[in-house]
Amino acid sequence: MSKKHGSAKEKIDRTKSYDIREAVDMVKQLAHVKFDETVDLAINLGVDPRKSDQMVRGSVVLPHGLGKKIRVLVFAKGEKMTEARDAGADYVGAEDMVEKIQGGWMEFDKVVATPDLMGLVGKLGKVLGPRGLMPNPKSGTVTFEVAKAVRDITAGKADYRTEKAGVVHVSIGKVSFDSDKLIDNARTVIRAIEKAKPSASKGKYLKKISISSTMGVGVPVNITTLASA
Repeated sequence: MSKKHGSAKEKIDRTKSYDIREAVDMVKQLAHVKFDETVDLAINLGVDPRKSDQMVRGSVVLPHGLGKKIRVLVFAKGEKMTEARDAGADYVGAEDMVEKIQGGWMEFDKVVATPDLMGLVGKLGKVLGPRGLMPNPKSGTVTFEVAKAVRDITAGKADYRTEKAGVVHVSIGKVSFDSDKLIDNARTVIRAIEKAKPSASKGKYLKKISISSTMGVGVPVNITTLASA
């Protein structure tokens, strides 16, 4: 742990949870590296992700985007290729793209595919899956509406998925964002996750929320003020 990281950690009172505005301001103030860090939410949910009926997964378009260029690859054929290109996709193709990826090419951040090509894309499961890049209907990346999917992603669509410990990590922007924009994005994420609550989840759903920058420390957030905002 660096001295700056340790110093920042000492400024966080672990016995309390902070109002979202105070928490965001603290994250911005405690950011100590030279690059523009990403700001993330860590949300501990009252679910058991080992059970399929309690998996929380989806995506949400953030009102103020993510603050970074997202390179989009679309698997499509025919007129859907044109739609994807016109919507701003960086790469569009089918078998040719599979060959490139199998050859080691990975110059993209998100993948969209039309349903009829998922059999083809499935060949890349061992490559895309571990990186979280496999298209999925729940995240809106397996669709014939490729233009909408591309526009949503480039506008700042954030994906979320519960990990083994029942925690969801979601990026909500950059440290350089105004506090109001980060707060709006955070509230948009929380609303989406609240709506995605599985019916099989019993008891307290939003158990704990913290916010941090890429290299910073987590600041506990008052769930009541964030969730009800």
